[in-house]
Amino acid sequence: MKNLSPKDAWAWLQAEQARCEAAGLEGPLFVDVRMEIESLYVGRPPGVENIPWYEYPDLTPNPQRFAEAVEKEAGDKARPVLLICRSGKRTLDAGAALEAVGFANVAHVLHGFEGELNDAFKRSSLNGWRFEGLPWEQM
Repeated sequence: MKNLSPKDAWAWLQAEQARCEAAGLEGPLFVDVRMEIESLYVGRPPGVENIPWYEYPDLTPNPQRFAEAVEKEAGDKARPVLLICRSGKRTLDAGAALEAVGFANVAHVLHGFEGELNDAFKRSSLNGWRFEGLPWEQM
């Protein structure tokens, strides 16, 4: 799995989109693995598909269910997949689950959407997608 900074992930998405279009292939699949409520209310990159690694109320990952949902959305395990979560931790396990079932081109966003906690226990102040000023939307 590729570990990409937010800015590198944005550049990778754009480059993969162009490469896929030139080859007549479907572009990369950008997956937000956070719970749906997180993705909607905290914010998310535009065009991202929400496929939660776990969901309320059980909050227990089901790697097989997750991989099946991503495969259904991707249509092909060769399709490039970029994963994002809150801080870049859930995507490590989610990416490993995808690679275990044969996904060949998986990357994740280091520090996720909100980034690491600062000394005051606040996010989006040190790193992450939103901190870097990359495109995002909020419900």
